[in-house]
Amino acid sequence: MLATPGPLPRDDGSWAYEFKWDGVRAVAYLGDGELVLRSRNDRDVTTSYPEVAAAAAELHGRAAFPEALVLDGEIVAFDESGRPSFGTLQSRMHVADPAKALRLAAERPAVYLVFDVLFLDDDLLALPYRDRRARLVDLDLAGSHLTVPPSFEDRGEDVLDAARRQGLEGVVAKRLTAPYQPGRRSRDWIKVKLLRTQEVVVVGWAPGRGRRGDGIGALLLAVPDDGALRYAGRVGTGFSDADLRHLAAVLAPLTRTTAPLTVQGTELGGATGAGAHWVEPHLVGEVAFGEWTADHRLRHPTWRGLRPDKAPSDVVRE
Repeated sequence: MLATPGPLPRDDGSWAYEFKWDGVRAVAYLGDGELVLRSRNDRDVTTSYPEVAAAAAELHGRAAFPEALVLDGEIVAFDESGRPSFGTLQSRMHVADPAKALRLAAERPAVYLVFDVLFLDDDLLALPYRDRRARLVDLDLAGSHLTVPPSFEDRGEDVLDAARRQGLEGVVAKRLTAPYQPGRRSRDWIKVKLLRTQEVVVVGWAPGRGRRGDGIGALLLAVPDDGALRYAGRVGTGFSDADLRHLAAVLAPLTRTTAPLTVQGTELGGATGAGAHWVEPHLVGEVAFGEWTADHRLRHPTWRGLRPDKAPSDVVRE
């Protein structure tokens, strides 16, 4: 179930408010003492987060713990100040080697923040949020790598102010009477973002200058619009050297000779000039930005990282 961007709903007794966590969405399937984590695009990402899998196995050892359980939540890594760090999590998201994943789990541990329960020895999707939340709290999932963050009924402005003071991404308001609607972007969940971020489809790259002269200088970006891809500008900041090496490796096999866009060259803001390299629009990334311009460009975007948990069809303009 996906949230719709919007203003904070007024406190009329029909909403709960949760902090919005800057991480990767994942559904967890627990049974027989084992856990499987699946991303939004249904990839098995369990190997990448061995500390979460171990925490779930410990919970399953409790007496009276349910035989079958499906949870929804966000995988988050924290920085030295205790704030969610999407940059730290980036180093964990692509790891398929179990030995490397174990090493990174010790160096940059992640936590699975659970905010919903979908199956508890029976299907709970039709239950209202308030009842599912009560079932979730009763499970007592507190642990070092798997826990349930707070939810607040009413007091939405106070929750948003607390998120702002703590440097969090924002707040998600959830209608207390709403069932869980898999695959739907529903107005029963409203996300109020303090940090302006946008998921984007990578459609090409432009060569750099100086130190980056022999590689990627900027990525060319697009956002779906009425079933087609609209050019959204370029991003040339926010990359580490490791990011640039990884991007060069994953973009190389996607090379194509024409722009995968429906707009004309003059609308690409010079992106079709000499040296532009187009790629198949398969990769999704995320940028932080200042605002949208009148001609549908991202102003002052900064790269935050690839989103292997999402497909181009998942991207919507925020």
